[in-house]
Amino acid sequence: MHESIGIPACFSSGERTVDDQAAVTRSSQSVFMSVYRTKIAGQCRLITITWCKDLLLHGLSVSVEGPDGDSHYQSKVELKPWYFWRKQGSKHFTVDGKIVDLVWDLKAAKFNGETEPRSDYYVAVVCEEEVVLLLGDLKKDAYRKTGSRPALIEPNLVSRKEHLFGKKKFSTRAKFHEKGDSHEITIECNNGLNKSGSSGEFDHEMEIRIDGRLVNHVKHLQWKFRGNESVYVNKTRVEVYWDVHDWLFSSGPRQGLFIFKPISSSTIMLSTQIAADSTPGEDYSGWSAKFCLFLYAWKVE
Repeated sequence: MHESIGIPACFSSGERTVDDQAAVTRSSQSVFMSVYRTKIAGQCRLITITWCKDLLLHGLSVSVEGPDGDSHYQSKVELKPWYFWRKQGSKHFTVDGKIVDLVWDLKAAKFNGETEPRSDYYVAVVCEEEVVLLLGDLKKDAYRKTGSRPALIEPNLVSRKEHLFGKKKFSTRAKFHEKGDSHEITIECNNGLNKSGSSGEFDHEMEIRIDGRLVNHVKHLQWKFRGNESVYVNKTRVEVYWDVHDWLFSSGPRQGLFIFKPISSSTIMLSTQIAADSTPGEDYSGWSAKFCLFLYAWKVE
């Protein structure tokens, strides 16, 4: 179930992406990635917005998928406390011969102790006089600053990926839909002695709570370290997948993967219709309007 992804080195020199997850664990960076699909430079592409945070500063990285789906065009911003000017500005890079501008204003951004800002900011990606992606609540300021019009095609949120660090409890806030409410997600792993009382043997348990409500309780985790469960959040069905093998059977920084996948009635009907109408070998990935939340929970001693 583990997914291989590149982790941007938001605080390193150079404009490159680190493919080794150890780069995150060594510095215990908090990382929050949002992936959007939109049209840019004449093609439908993926834009990844990455926020990083360590003890001293925040970092922002924006990458655009190349036409082959592998290569990326990237631009980074480091928000150092003593560099006021870095909190507002612009940079540009080229995608298939088209100039792409990254414009941001974070000088009054409120992070509230989190990796991603919550209010009083904007980050805009502009190409061919269109704002192809706009984040934050200062939208009027962004259009005025860039002098560009909104894109005709609204970007779709494809996935969010967050890296969390802790000893046994992990908490975050996330949305299951881009325009939905924010929910508090808590994951906790506990150890308890086996009922047999055998020395050195533990019976592991895991609890997943959403907005304080227990939605999944896994007993005998050492036997059920991979699995999935359907839960309901405000009448929305959410499939929860987990893989915590490394928590139990590895040493050093250990990663557990959790996937939250909202399932709407329209998604079910669409999937059924596609399955009925498709023929073997056909690829309908372009129909996908699915969203997934990936949480990478790192246990550190």
